[in-house]
Amino acid sequence: MQLNYHIVDAFAENVFSGNPAAVFILEDWLQDDVMQKIAIENNLSETAFAVKAGDGYDLRWFTPEREIDLCGHATMATAYILFNFFETSKTTLTFHTKFSGDLIVTKQGQILSMDFPSIMPAPTPILPEYEVAVGAKIKEAYLARDLFFLLDDESTVHQLKPDFSRLSKFELGVGVIVTAPGQNIDFVSRTFFPKLTINEDPVCGSAHSNLIPFWSKRLKKAKMNATQLSARGGQLMCELAGSRVVIGGKAVLYAEATCYL
Repeated sequence: MQLNYHIVDAFAENVFSGNPAAVFILEDWLQDDVMQKIAIENNLSETAFAVKAGDGYDLRWFTPEREIDLCGHATMATAYILFNFFETSKTTLTFHTKFSGDLIVTKQGQILSMDFPSIMPAPTPILPEYEVAVGAKIKEAYLARDLFFLLDDESTVHQLKPDFSRLSKFELGVGVIVTAPGQNIDFVSRTFFPKLTINEDPVCGSAHSNLIPFWSKRLKKAKMNATQLSARGGQLMCELAGSRVVIGGKAVLYAEATCYL
């Protein structure tokens, strides 16, 4: 069997920035273990698989470790491929997901905007091992799917050198989000997922389901701009819209390829 697929850099204006994801548009679902093996072979933070379903697409995301419940950058990457190669006359796509409901992506020029759930993280105690592992003073700690730490400032987030081995041993949270107010932008963040064999996710769209309601409340504004301060970096346009968040950005095609199964 031969399967064509694409690699897209999401939240990026140029290749080698943003967050890369592999995208497979399938006629029918592969076996779960095969999709997991493909994700392991790709060794990207996420590989997305989509199958046409009515007027939309069923969508699933796999890390090299397991299937996950929500992924922003791979959703954007999938939308980019569909808008440019499969659904060229459309400006709106609906993705059906088994863990996070329907996700809608709209296209306006080069900007892709994703309608995601708004998930305000709940306060949680700051444990001593958190600061040891992160390597910085934690001002406030929260928890949703991931642990969420508020740090002092943008410089602290940028210079952070966490102990990934210690992060992977945290009892709570799938990953770790660190954030602070930005100097010339509304807020900055970084995201770490060593439990999923991804030490640092270059740009994590799903983390902004937490970040947007958190910073909207702090900054008292609905529309914000954000930067993820990984080595690759990424820019996000953010909006709190009731019980949903809108996460926008650009994407670029890096590669077209064929895998042989």
